[in-house]
Amino acid sequence: METETGLEPGSGSLEAARFWRNPALPGVDLLKARYVTHRFTRHAHAGYAIGVILTGIEEFDYRGARHRAGAGSVVLVDPDQAHNGHAGEPDGWAYRMLYPSVEVLSGIAEELLAGRGTPYFPEPVVSSARGAALLRRAHDAAERGDSLASSTLARTAFGTLLRLHAARRPPETRSVGNDLAVRLAREILHERLIDPPTIEDLALAVKAKPFGLIRAFKAVTGLPPHAYLNTLRVSRARGLLDAGVPAAQVAADVGFTDQAHLTRHFKRVVGVPPAAYQRAGTYKTEAENST
Repeated sequence: METETGLEPGSGSLEAARFWRNPALPGVDLLKARYVTHRFTRHAHAGYAIGVILTGIEEFDYRGARHRAGAGSVVLVDPDQAHNGHAGEPDGWAYRMLYPSVEVLSGIAEELLAGRGTPYFPEPVVSSARGAALLRRAHDAAERGDSLASSTLARTAFGTLLRLHAARRPPETRSVGNDLAVRLAREILHERLIDPPTIEDLALAVKAKPFGLIRAFKAVTGLPPHAYLNTLRVSRARGLLDAGVPAAQVAADVGFTDQAHLTRHFKRVVGVPPAAYQRAGTYKTEAENST
């Protein structure tokens, strides 16, 4: 029987999350959650974030605007696009999310929409009764361990949303010079995860001015350099946790000051603590309040 533990101590309403993976859905992470006070920090995923709101309202900032997703809405967030998330009403929201990799969705798109390239969703909140129903049924089947049903329904759900809501990606208009400076700055942050430079030293290394680099970095990635670094650290932490490295060691290996620091940032990006995430390697886990 499934049990759920509140993520935030002392909250008046049950706030719980469960993150897991199912071997029938390779390349797809799953999250079932109800949040009230929990807030996702601004972050980006390497893959897509696709889900259905069951109750309440989620608010999130994405592509320069604030969006509200109510019950029955489908949320569609593209890879590498910065966004946050929090309750849009006092009682919070409940949802079921699937996080397919770029490879998973691109493969389905190639089969259904040959020639469009990497899938792009122009609208982050859409009304799709069929898509919402399929997402929920796929999620339920994955939770029950029904491999054939979950894989069939998830593929059908993704295909339906691609046909109805995907479009050609618009051309990007950015300064080549800014792109180069940001690319070099990102490379430095990837190399210096544990001992990152100051913004002054980072700007000097890429031959830019500090404020100019901050603006360009945010324009390209959606995040300022320090937030990008923390998101990168969480991404690296996920890889180490997947490999079975203890959370306390992971914190030091990715540059967080201690395990509590890792836990705080990890929950703000992933939605569950590191220990709960690590147990997802067994394809079933419940979020808990400790690591």
